[in-house]
Amino acid sequence: MADIAYRTAEVDGLKVFYREAGAPDAPTLLLLHGFPSSSHMFRDLIPLLADRFHIVAPDLPGFGRSDMPAREDFDYTFEHLTDVMDGLTEVLGLDRFALYVFDYGAPVGFRIATRHPERITAIVTQNGNAYEEGLSENWAPVQAYWKDPSAANREAVRMLLRPETTVWQYEHGVPEVTRVGPDGYGLDNHYLARDGAHEIQLDLFLDYAGNVALYPVFQEYFRTNRPPLLAMWGRNDPFFLPAGAEAFKRDIPDADVRLVDTGHFALETHADEIAAAIGGFLTSRPARPAAADNSTPVDSSPFESIPAKEK
Repeated sequence: MADIAYRTAEVDGLKVFYREAGAPDAPTLLLLHGFPSSSHMFRDLIPLLADRFHIVAPDLPGFGRSDMPAREDFDYTFEHLTDVMDGLTEVLGLDRFALYVFDYGAPVGFRIATRHPERITAIVTQNGNAYEEGLSENWAPVQAYWKDPSAANREAVRMLLRPETTVWQYEHGVPEVTRVGPDGYGLDNHYLARDGAHEIQLDLFLDYAGNVALYPVFQEYFRTNRPPLLAMWGRNDPFFLPAGAEAFKRDIPDADVRLVDTGHFALETHADEIAAAIGGFLTSRPARPAAADNSTPVDSSPFESIPAKEK
């Protein structure tokens, strides 16, 4: 069993909770969770990778055990969430790291990558979208809210915060729902039930339009810097379609895209498979962080000397 530490760090006056495992001098993998989850979603993945990597998995502000300041005291936008996560990497001294991004973690992680391309050694995207063709029709109510942020449209997307919707997100597209334990969606619903949490999430639904507007910026980063990229995608995700996974190949032709027969929260049912893919991908390929001037990729990787996990 991995020795996992549960820590907090102060970033811009906020308490940020994070899970940490693995040797501090091992290559770092930063895990960024999605909606409506927290770093708890990585509970099965972390022990499978901590023997080879230094794992850091924080909770975004307003999620999990990180501070959830009132809306009047904190601007709940993805740019601001990125500021805090970027600040956490500074506080923890993470100067080079691979990213694992999922759902909301994708626009946060991709923003960090565009800010500091020289720090990113590789990207693992698990249903972390950056292409419009990856958005399913289930985004229609949220897209209507983007176009017209009226009170009526705000109320229309509130259904995404219902407890039964959280369960549906976990179980939809999973061939055997008995493999989905209740701990993940149970904890998510606990955090969503806190006073003020719904309004915070509705603010983030509205601000998600800014992530889609930045897709061309993210794609330019991919084309310019060509980070080694592994897409592990639940093929039955009701929100992010497999087309979004395949689209990474347009900008990173040698991207490794793998579709998994499960839904949105793929780690709930396929943690072993995903961990094996990540371990093999990061240890067998040279990561190429961008040069300091962002002009030419540099062939250099801290992962090359790590032996593959013995079976």
